[in-house]
This record gives sequence, structure tokens and C-alpha cells, in this order.
Amino acid sequence: MKLIVSGSNAICDECVILCGNLLTEQHTVAVKKNRRSQRHINPMKIKQFLDERVIGQEMAKMTLSVGVANHFKRLFFKSQVRVEKSNVLLLGPTGSGKTLLAKSIAEYLNIPIVIADVTGLTEAGYVGDDVESIIARLLDAADGDVELAQQGIVFLDEIDKIGRKNEGGNSNRDIGGEGVQQGLLKLVEGTIMSIPAEGPKKHPGSTVVDIDTTNILFVASGAFTGMQEIVDRRHKASTIGFGSSDTVNRQSGATSDDLIKFGMISEFVGRFPVTVTTHALTETELVQVLTQTQHNLIQQYKFYFEVDGVEAEFTTEALTAIARSAIAQKTGARALRGILEQKLMPHLFALPKYKQDNVSKILFTAEVFSDDAEPIFTYKQVSSKNSKKVIKSK
Repeated sequence: MKLIVSGSNAICDECVILCGNLLTEQHTVAVKKNRRSQRHINPMKIKQFLDERVIGQEMAKMTLSVGVANHFKRLFFKSQVRVEKSNVLLLGPTGSGKTLLAKSIAEYLNIPIVIADVTGLTEAGYVGDDVESIIARLLDAADGDVELAQQGIVFLDEIDKIGRKNEGGNSNRDIGGEGVQQGLLKLVEGTIMSIPAEGPKKHPGSTVVDIDTTNILFVASGAFTGMQEIVDRRHKASTIGFGSSDTVNRQSGATSDDLIKFGMISEFVGRFPVTVTTHALTETELVQVLTQTQHNLIQQYKFYFEVDGVEAEFTTEALTAIARSAIAQKTGARALRGILEQKLMPHLFALPKYKQDNVSKILFTAEVFSDDAEPIFTYKQVSSKNSKKVIKSK
């Protein structure tokens, strides 16, 4: 051990190294935090990332990008005024990209985020998960880092499924509806929750940590099936009498009153000041989902064929036929994989035989998806005879 002496003061060489390491570590953390803040508060970059993964839904992408950017401005910068967080409520039909938006945001930010299906939640004291389990999962996503978890994002999926179910005066407890909304309300408003440090469940004698949910951003989404009828009735009522018109503006969207009539409690609705609606995907947009998004379905299925040395090609008309089938099923983009799987399954199964028969390419036309027709097969040139012909797959 060596001593470094300055006047009447002395410090050993080991302490010098220790202090140097601490200063370097603090500087590194500060630099990383600054870089992260610069990345997270740019809504244009966030939306650009979302554009690569989600087709359409421009207003929803812009709203989420601004909401996330503002969330981190609150965290990274001091203000003399109290800046309230703006939780976001997404409404839209199934398969319009609501959950994909949340997953893409999580991928871009690389911060703790939890996508929770609230349909499995019940009031405290009943069998099932309670609302505390969501924050426990967020802490787990942050690898136990309390400070990081308190800056995270919680995505509440299927929020419309916990609307009030006992409006008819029924005295039975609504354990999966209003009670759950009341439980979630505390989280969204901001409260201190005692969460088990190890695992999602509390056990007698287990260590708990306190999580402050004040700075956690909440994004809720749901299909809200039947909401359009509520909106239409409001428009119809507002046009009755003098000055009424047969032309009703259907683009105004759902209001807070509409959400309350649907079954959401007013306090819960009030904690989501930003509301945006996603629209059902059009035929053109569904084709773009198939072909233009990162890691799209067409690329994925082409890969399965390529592994066996067979090229799979889809005509433009075939892609349109797939999109039309998805629209007919009324489940949006979620239907696309099922349609492809159903029609391509026999050919994926027969790939070893195709390879043995020297098939080099399979062209899938619109008739394959609309009329159960056979695709067009191209064979490797093993002789000077025909290299292309149509056969029936077995």
C-alpha cells in the first residue's frame, strides 16, 4: 500500500483508484441518460420507427409518439410547473394494429414495458390476478431496478372487457368489471404499491419493495364493440328538430360520455385525457401489411419454401385476394396468417416431394386463395424439354 501525502492529509493508492472508478461510473451513467433522453423525446424518430412496422393509423402513431416523448420530457427535465402525464386510450376494431403499436414502442425504447391483458384481472380477494400483478411484472421487466420500473410504460389491452356489467340493478358483485376499474384507477392516478421483490406473488415473510406509479405512463386499448351504435345515437339525437340534417358526421369519434355509457366509470375515463381511434384496415393497407412491413408474412412464408430449395412467388392479384378474405372475416390483419396457413399448408407439407421432383418455383395466383385452384409449378431444366407446366399437387 502506498500513501499519497499533501500537507497534513494522506490517502492510500487503493482509495484513489476507488474514487476514480466511482467518478468514471457516474459520468458514464450521466452520458447514457443524456443519450437516452435525446433518443426518447424525438416524436418524429419514434413515428419513423413505427412506420416501418405498422401500416396506416397515422393519427394513432403520431399521438403515441408525442405521448411517449412528453412522458420522457417529464422524467428527464425539471419544470417549475407541475406537468401532468397524458395517458392514452386507443379505440379501434380487432386487427387494426393497437397491440402491435405497443410492442413496436417497447422495441424502440428498450425500457421496461408490460403488455397486460386485463380480462384476467379480478377484484382483490377473488380468484385470479389482481392489479398489483401488473406492477410486479413491470418490476421484473426492469430486472428489479425500482427507479427504472417507475419510469416504465404499462399497456392495458382489452380494456373494454372490464366495463360495468351490472347496470340492471343486480346486487351481485361485478368482480371483473367496475371493481377492476376501481383497482386500476389507483395505479393510473399514482400510488405507492408494495410489490414482492422476488416473484409476482406475495408470501408471508417475503421481501417487498415500494413502487411509485406516479410517473408510469399508461396506454389502454380496446375494440369497444358496440361503441359505434352509441356514437350514432348521439349524432341522431343532436340532429333532431330545427336545423337537422340527414348528413351526420361520423368522424368525430367517441367522447367521454360515450365511453361512460359503454360501461367505463367516469373517474377512469378522466385519467386518459388523450383518446385516439384506429380504423379498420383497407384492402390496400392489408396488402401493405403482407409485403411492406419489417419481417412481413410473405417474407416469412417464402423462407419456409427457400429452405427446401423452392422459390415461392405471389401475384399481385393473389395478395389482393388474401386481403379481401381478411376483410370478409372482419378480424383485420389478424386473419392474414390464418388465411396463408390454410392455403399453403398442403404445399408446405409436400415440399420434400416437390424437391425430389425438381420443382424450382411455385407461383400462387388469386385463384389459389379464392377458388382453391392449384398453383403454377416451374421445374428445373434437366433436359431440353418443357421447363414449365401446370400440374396438380398431391
